[in-house]
Parts: sequence; C-alpha cells; structure tokens
Amino acid sequence: MACHRWLCISLLLLLLLSLASQSCHALHSFGFDIHHRFSDPVKEILGVHDLPDKGTRQYYVAMAHRDRIFRGRRLAAGYHSPLTFIPSNETYQIEAFGFLHFANVSVGTPPLSFLVALDTGSDLFWLPCNCTKCVHGIGLSNGEKIAFNIYDLKGSSTSQPVLCNSSLCELQRQCPSSDTICPYEVNYLSNGTSTTGFLVEDVLHLITDDDKTKDADTRITFGCGQVQTGAFLDGAAPNGLFGLGMSNESVPSILAKEGLTSNSFSMCFGSDGLGRITFGDNSSLVQGKTPFNLRALHPTYNITVTQIIVGEKVDDLEFHAIFDSGTSFTYLNDPAYKQITNSFNSEIKLQRHSTSSSNELPFEYCYELSPNQTVELSINLTMKGGDNYLVTDPIVTVSGEGINLLCLGVLKSNNVNIIGREYFN
Repeated sequence: MACHRWLCISLLLLLLLSLASQSCHALHSFGFDIHHRFSDPVKEILGVHDLPDKGTRQYYVAMAHRDRIFRGRRLAAGYHSPLTFIPSNETYQIEAFGFLHFANVSVGTPPLSFLVALDTGSDLFWLPCNCTKCVHGIGLSNGEKIAFNIYDLKGSSTSQPVLCNSSLCELQRQCPSSDTICPYEVNYLSNGTSTTGFLVEDVLHLITDDDKTKDADTRITFGCGQVQTGAFLDGAAPNGLFGLGMSNESVPSILAKEGLTSNSFSMCFGSDGLGRITFGDNSSLVQGKTPFNLRALHPTYNITVTQIIVGEKVDDLEFHAIFDSGTSFTYLNDPAYKQITNSFNSEIKLQRHSTSSSNELPFEYCYELSPNQTVELSINLTMKGGDNYLVTDPIVTVSGEGINLLCLGVLKSNNVNIIGREYFN
C-alpha cells in the first residue's frame, strides 16, 4: 500500500481521520496507549491536581497559550504484524506538560522507560541524554518529586553512536570527518525552543499489538539530547519527543524500512484523555482516503479540503491543511476561517457572547447557553477525492465563573492551516 501517498481518514496512517471513530481496532499490530496531560488517569499517575478543569475558561486559555508556543515548530507490501510499545499501546494526555499526548517507551539494555510526547509535526525521536541542560524531574503539588530517566550512552550495552557517514546524518557538513559522531540540532520555536546533541542507535522495545506475546525489538536511530531550551525546560515534552513525521529519520519510517511493519500507523484519541497508537496498521474498506500534498523537503501530513459543511449549509472551498497532533486546536486562515465561522454563526441560532478582556477565551465565536441547555451542530469536511471527514466534537463548552458558553473550537491563523488534536477526537 502506498502509504506515503494516501491518508486513510478513519484509522490508517496517522491518527488523523481515524479520530472520527470512537475506538481503534488493529489486527496484528504494534501499539501503545496514549494519554492527554490533563486527563484524570494522568492526574492520578503524577499526583497533579491543581490544574485547570476541562471546560473552564482557564483550561482553554492554557491550551491556546501552549499552541502559540508550539506553532513556531519546524514542520517539517506483504502482511506485517502491527507493532506497539512495551508494556502497552496506551497514550496519555497530560495537563502539566502542555496538552500533548504522551506514551511510555522503553529503550536500551537494560531497558529504561521514558514519557515522550507524540508529535506528527516533527520527525526526530529524541531523549534527554547525558544532558547539561534538561529536565530531571517534576515537583508535585504535595511536595513530592517524580524523577525522570535520563538516557546514558554508556549505560546501555546495545547503544552505539551514529557516525557522520550515515544516511540519517543531516548535518554532515558540520562533521570534521566521516568517522566522527553525527551531531543534530532541531529548532522548534521562534522563542528559542530547541534540542541539540548527537545521534545514537539503540534498541526500541516493541511488541505485537494483536496478541501481546511476540517481542519485536528493533534498533532505531534517535537523538541524544544534551541541551534542551525554551519550552522543553518549562514542562513541554520534558522527557523526550517522539516525532511521527514522514522523513527517513522518524520511527515509523525506520520500522517500515526494516520490514517490520507496513508504512503506516494510526492514533486514536478518546474524550477521556486516553488513546492508542499502532505501527503498521492496515486499512479497511470502510476507511476514507485522501491524497497527501507532499513536498520534496520535510513533507508533512498536508491534505486538501474541498468543502466545508456546517449543519445543512454546504460551501465549496478548496484549501490545504496540516494534521498536527502537537497542536491542540484547529487554526484556519482566510478564506477558510471566514467561511466556517460565518456558516457556524448563521446556523447556531444563539445569542453571541461579547468578549472584551485580553484574558478572555481564545475563541472568537462563543454563544450564551441557558442552564441545562444543549446544542448540537455538525461540521463535516469533504476531502480531495470525495470522502468526508466528520469532526466528532467541533464545539467546546465553557462553564464556571458565572458563565455558560458554547464556542466554535476554531482559531484564526495568520499563515498555515492546522487541524489540531481536538478535532481528532
């Protein structure tokens, strides 16, 4: 299956449009659970309880603030049993770490566990490693501290540095010779968020996702992150980042190149902050598809939308958008933003809420709800090729502080169109 050319909307390839369904079912796959940082399970795991509750004004303000930080990031055949991480395919959404989804991955010999952020908007998998500037742990509200594992090249018997003559070494021009260790540097943000270090190769511990009985450990290349800056020191991906992009250096690409999986993966996110990720997922006849718009350098999960359907209102409008699990909300520029907001405003039939303070909600289109009132309004995106993508939960509700609001969960962008993680649910 030509997975670099086709995006399977429901389950295949990337989280994407699989997120329109409520569950993921993978046959013979490698996967792991994912969790949102603000989910109740993660609050219990980390003992963090003084965080904004979902649905409050502070919750959505915090999510939009994290998006503003991260949006400067560089965007960069036969049957195979799908794979997932050991010990499970679960993912977690964790509030304390910037609204990203996280997974526990196990690396090295003996194996060490790392809580890494999952990001389809970047490629490199990196871990804090022999670091001079990184986060070693987090303090909890009860005064306790959770220590993070730090990868040590000398601490793993299966570890070895990647040399500059490797095809995965992008900074070969900085190497004094071909037999020296390959450096790396990734700049994510305009405000100075980056990771630098050198490339290493070690074992990533995986297991088949269908029966959880067959180990499928494989050697992968990742970044030994010696120096982290910016948001990585302030709670965003403090224990590593798992890039899920399309380049040769991403783990999905490495697994496919080694013949361990088909060149695809899927992620599903639930409303409770839990999720799953599976490598080598296989498509089904019921899944929609749409082609990617691929660039020669640093390709992204860029697709074409041809229609916006809000309620009964259908508008033909073609625009490109990137699916990005590292962005919480959906960001659209004009004319797409103007079209979807105008259609929503004309269909919703509620009193518009006026905002005046700079500390107000990030959403422009919010409406007053009476107590116990519920309103549903569907949003569908027609993709190039004709398949539809149902946005499962396009509306956010805000309560508390004497307000009860319904908002369209779309923010205005000044540049690229991004379909964020909240539209994956």
